[in-house]
Amino acid sequence: MAASIQDPDRIMEAAKQIVKSLNTSNKETEDMILILSSFDNRLSKITDIISNSETDHSKVDSGFEAAEKIIHWYDTNNEAYEADEYLPAVDEILQLTEDLSIQSDGEMMDRAENALQLAMSRLEDEFRHILTRSTEPLDSERLHGSIRRVSLSFASNDGEIEDFGSFGEGDQVSEYCHDRGGSLGDDVCVDLIRPDAMEELKEIADRMIRSGYEKECCQVYSSVHRNVLDECLSNLGVKKLSIEEVQRMEWRALDEKMKRWIQALKIVVRFLLSGEKRLCEQIFSGSELIQEVCFVETVKGCVMQLLNFGEAVAIGKRSPEKLFRILDMYDVFVNVFPDLQAFFEDESGELVCSEAKGVLNSLGEAAIGTFVAFENAVQGEQSRKPIQGGEIHPLSRYVMNYLKLLVDYSDTLNTLLNNGGEESDLLQKDDGDNLELENMSPIANRLLSLITTLESNLEEKSRMYEDGAMQYVFLMNNILYIVQKVKDSELRNLLGDNWIRKRRGKIRQYATSYLRASWSKALSCLKDEGIGGSTSNASKVALKERFKNFNACFEEIYRIQTSWKVPDPQLREELRISISENVIPAYRAFMGRFGSQLDSGRNAGKYIKYTPEDLENYLLDLFEGTPVVLHHMRRKTM
Repeated sequence: MAASIQDPDRIMEAAKQIVKSLNTSNKETEDMILILSSFDNRLSKITDIISNSETDHSKVDSGFEAAEKIIHWYDTNNEAYEADEYLPAVDEILQLTEDLSIQSDGEMMDRAENALQLAMSRLEDEFRHILTRSTEPLDSERLHGSIRRVSLSFASNDGEIEDFGSFGEGDQVSEYCHDRGGSLGDDVCVDLIRPDAMEELKEIADRMIRSGYEKECCQVYSSVHRNVLDECLSNLGVKKLSIEEVQRMEWRALDEKMKRWIQALKIVVRFLLSGEKRLCEQIFSGSELIQEVCFVETVKGCVMQLLNFGEAVAIGKRSPEKLFRILDMYDVFVNVFPDLQAFFEDESGELVCSEAKGVLNSLGEAAIGTFVAFENAVQGEQSRKPIQGGEIHPLSRYVMNYLKLLVDYSDTLNTLLNNGGEESDLLQKDDGDNLELENMSPIANRLLSLITTLESNLEEKSRMYEDGAMQYVFLMNNILYIVQKVKDSELRNLLGDNWIRKRRGKIRQYATSYLRASWSKALSCLKDEGIGGSTSNASKVALKERFKNFNACFEEIYRIQTSWKVPDPQLREELRISISENVIPAYRAFMGRFGSQLDSGRNAGKYIKYTPEDLENYLLDLFEGTPVVLHHMRRKTM
């Protein structure tokens, strides 16, 4: 015994065993302390250990029992949850389960774990209740108001593009109101949870995470807020649609869905996701992993719904009227993609990030594919009905207004065309302008090719007119329209002034050809050849025939060409002047040489019906689009 007492470590171990064995009887413990204290003073440390251990265990028993009673009482009586009373009780049990000196007590640990399980079930219910009560979906006005508060200019287009095959006399494409801008600016977080509930939610989450119930806590949060985000999308006009439903939609309905998608994507990424990220970081501040997992599980469904619609549009039919809206979708996606990527950069969000990148690429491919469809539609448009009066063809209006809008997307299209694919190989057409195509941007090259294709198509359509003169009026009207659209837009910067000069030269050539085709016969009546003699003794019969034929030619031209339409006032005036400069001097000179030989004859007014001034006035009626017949006019007498 003496040897054992000299070993302090063995003495201490013996004391601990004694304390443990005496835990069941406070009276026996007190007696043993008295006995031990009467021995050698080296045993005084043992008595202190026994006394302190007994005190600590008394405190543990007392605190645990009180906490256990609180938890069982709330569970049994189903009373309203009082955080100030309930949470400290949970803390007490958690502290007990984490105490290494208690973990060897099987009975105590069983009781603690049972109480903890009851507590977690109650806290899960309270977490759901508080979260549901304090979370409010944002209505459409509040969601769009978030954008207005940061003066957003990156708005989708609100106009409409008609189907390519349904264009008519109107200028439908010009109705496509185009409003493009920059980014959303600084992110603005949207509070979906009332601030007064945040602290209580965080306190519950902390204890559930600490207890190993982080999965249940995360599931509650995600299930509640997934429904909230779904309702926000619904308030933005975004409904769940299958790929088949999207592809079966009529264009007007689909166009509206695409516009709403554009707005929704901006709001979701820049506002709702940002707000959800912040909420997860605050509520689950005790674990970065839980923050990330909970965030991804909460927003994944909302984001995937948007991505699914984008994919459905991208793989749909590639018709020209869709191009601008697809480019809008692509542009806004490019704009928000860095933020979206940052939200899902961790492993748990890898799938969403991958899907988003795939949809972005698909929209880019769809844009180029749709542009190619437009090129093919222009080339293959074969309407065979001549336009009345030789006016501007609807195809010219549609294509040029389409291209004017397309220039606003030059940067985007250059990027997509440079990335290249089978569908985006440039159309290397040299239209004879001696332009260095290799020095032009990809989109300038494509637009040049498109306009060249349009011009070729118009030349084919001009041949539908039987009257050769009208063919040239039709070409003048349409080429001038194309030139004006280029000159008055950003197309001018792409195609250059040299292109404009060459087209104006072509219009002058058409004007010369028009004069030759339309007035050559009338002017041939005013030549001296074939009238049988000199100026003083020309054949009256021949002169009468010449004047009669000229009058008939002029009246026929007047009858026909007053119904022709030259919309541009400057071109209309230039044509009249050109006609006047060629016809009036010739008529005046012919009358001066031979008119006197018919003045003295009977019915002279029958042959010399018009003065040069009359003709000049009548020329003012040409190309107004209102047919007039001259035989109702008063015949002039000499």
